[in-house]
Amino acid sequence: MIIKRVLNNNTVISTNKSGFDILVMGRGIAFGKKKNHEIDMELVEKTFLLRDKSMQNKFTELLLDVPMEHILVAETVINFGKIKLGKALNEIIYVNLTDHIHSAVERYNTGIILKNPLRWDIKRFYPDEYAIGEKAIEIVQKNLGVQFEIDEAAFIAIHFVNAEEGKSFDYAYEIAEITKNIENIIKEKYRTEFDETSLDYYRFITHVKFFAQRILTSDHYDDEDSELLMILKEKYRNEYECAILIHDYVEKTFDYPLSSTELLYLTAHIRRITKNL
Repeated sequence: MIIKRVLNNNTVISTNKSGFDILVMGRGIAFGKKKNHEIDMELVEKTFLLRDKSMQNKFTELLLDVPMEHILVAETVINFGKIKLGKALNEIIYVNLTDHIHSAVERYNTGIILKNPLRWDIKRFYPDEYAIGEKAIEIVQKNLGVQFEIDEAAFIAIHFVNAEEGKSFDYAYEIAEITKNIENIIKEKYRTEFDETSLDYYRFITHVKFFAQRILTSDHYDDEDSELLMILKEKYRNEYECAILIHDYVEKTFDYPLSSTELLYLTAHIRRITKNL
């Protein structure tokens, strides 16, 4: 394996048998080496293949400043996350999570500890991703000797939410905020709390998260259920009034008018989650 470019003493760019550029890491692997020199395979600890060229460029730039220990910790967390979620992740996770862990370690070493105001909401709305964040705290403490506060689990969780392929939650923080606000509107209307372990609650939260995504991307359902909505309005008056409160919040905050179809679904989900109150 031949060195194509030296990034630092521990990292070089080479080419694999298929012709793809790969990042090759190992302590001292590039010490005294230059372009076109042979790589000592006994020193190789890790190789990275990022097929997306722009992601590879970003990751390469990141490696110029990030210690190898931080990179390996991020990879360990990513591998755990892939197993936990059981799905593919966008390659951007390698850039974003590595950068986050590196920056967080530097922050902690200078006494700067950030609180996450949405931690509980992220934990409720993205439980699997939050569990990865909790595991990441353990991995960082074990390998880097830095003890993150629990808030860091939520920050890390969001990186996994945003990296899940086939799940276009590019606005995870905003979605969590909107979901929380809509849930609070219903709680205040009915003066109640919900069983967060119930299937109806899970269905409701899932619907609201996708609803929030449509708001943020200005995507609308067709307005084609006005007659059926009028039937539900008469049958479930309280639930419809609650849906109108959500409508007012969304329209005022995001200038997003709700179609009859959106109101219909909201009314139905509110009915489902409040029917036993």
